[in-house]
Amino acid sequence: MFQYIINKIFYGFLTLFGVVTVIFLLFNILPGDPARMMLDQREDTEQLQNIRKKYGFDKPVFTQYLYYLNDVSPLSFHSKNKDNYTFLSEGKYNAQSLFSAGNTEVVIKTPYLRQSFQKNGKNVSEVIKETLPNTAILAIVAITIALFLGIILGIFSALLKDTFFDRIIAVVSTLGMSVPSFFSAILFAWFFGFVLHKYTHLEMTGSLYEVDDFGEETYIQWKNLLLPAIVLGIRPLAVVIQLMRNSLLETLSQDYIRTAKAKGLTMYQAINKHALKNSLNPVITAISGWFASMLAGAVFVEYIFNWNGLGKEIVNSLNTLDLPVIMGAVLVVATLFIIINILVDILYSWLDPRIRLQ
Repeated sequence: MFQYIINKIFYGFLTLFGVVTVIFLLFNILPGDPARMMLDQREDTEQLQNIRKKYGFDKPVFTQYLYYLNDVSPLSFHSKNKDNYTFLSEGKYNAQSLFSAGNTEVVIKTPYLRQSFQKNGKNVSEVIKETLPNTAILAIVAITIALFLGIILGIFSALLKDTFFDRIIAVVSTLGMSVPSFFSAILFAWFFGFVLHKYTHLEMTGSLYEVDDFGEETYIQWKNLLLPAIVLGIRPLAVVIQLMRNSLLETLSQDYIRTAKAKGLTMYQAINKHALKNSLNPVITAISGWFASMLAGAVFVEYIFNWNGLGKEIVNSLNTLDLPVIMGAVLVVATLFIIINILVDILYSWLDPRIRLQ
């Protein structure tokens, strides 16, 4: 098992290396001068040259790529020359020195995602720290709603196979998968936040933290979480229902379930003790993928509901071509996706002993 986990981590690092390479190449072939983006309308020739030298934009693309790898890598190499881009500046890197070799110092550090072009040199890591927790809360609540309702409705749909209830659930699931998230967000915001506002007391837009009327203190507004979480959970809910239904039907047809019922177990006991746990594998597979994609796929939902999360920040950064923020956000989401997949693979061995034997 330990060797299996090590292999998964190794392949995860390879995948992450590929992601870093792709996003660097993708955003460095875009038209535009990063130095001009940082200075906006205030640039002159001398300022542009200083910015290009400071951030390594005056180097060949391959050298810039090595600089970027060095920045995002936890283990990195830094020059002792103050004029070099990789100079170990305390204001730039949060690092711990390991050893020196000549003019080069090897350190272990937190990944440096560089600075925003549009936020007065604010570190991208700070931007992500401010927005990612809001997106994580939204994704966790949405996936909890999808899991809780999906498993329950999936079980009832399997037990009431081919009945009117089963057909209604199938229609609703298909509709939930077919409707785009941005359309559902607009519809829910208008209907529950505007038309029925007098009864629901929900707002069309709003984030988790709001400022009081005097603009002095912030407070948590939990009701703003309800509509975006439901909208974000609609599609995974539809998937969970169908997967749970089909998986449970397949499990209930197995010989060991028939044996359990022949020994006197009721249908409830057979499902609770045997069938349910073995039916969750495809559900866990789907949910892990959905949860990871929610961290990036909440873009439209967050933007429509004005939810101050990573998705909304990505949209704003795309509008202003704030490349470091976009690249940092994509890298963080990819890292979370890989970590979640590794954890899910480990969870499989607990859910299904047959995987542990293999």
